[in-house]
Amino acid sequence: MVHVTVRAQYKKILKPAFVSDIADRVLKYLDIPTESELSIIIDNDDFIRELNQKYRDQNEPTDVLSFSSNETDPQTGLRYYGDIIISYPRAVTQAQTGGHKVEDEITLLIVHGILHLLGYDHEVETDQEKMWAVQNKILFNLGCNVKI
Repeated sequence: MVHVTVRAQYKKILKPAFVSDIADRVLKYLDIPTESELSIIIDNDDFIRELNQKYRDQNEPTDVLSFSSNETDPQTGLRYYGDIIISYPRAVTQAQTGGHKVEDEITLLIVHGILHLLGYDHEVETDQEKMWAVQNKILFNLGCNVKI
């Protein structure tokens, strides 16, 4: 189950159902059991900057943050993979810069965030190559026109 929270000011232009559907399709593609949970929050640059400062000691906004949990939720008994936070304004800017739709950028950030929750990383070049390859396969499968 994917729990989605979209900041009120963005709900008219980005439906929570869109975010949930993309995440569900990614999890299905990766064969993640449906008996699992994760949360996705779509918010603004200020919110994500605060989190980036608090948890990564970087006082600047970023496009996506992932906080892996890999715990079992005591209330539901389901595996909880963690939280993904996406900056909607950053996604808009990156979509404009990349010449593609905001929905495609959001899709990329959801895929990217989920891969981080599952242990993928891109700090080392060999890890980055693996993550980008999987990410691009998923994006292609979703019909998304964005590549890293």
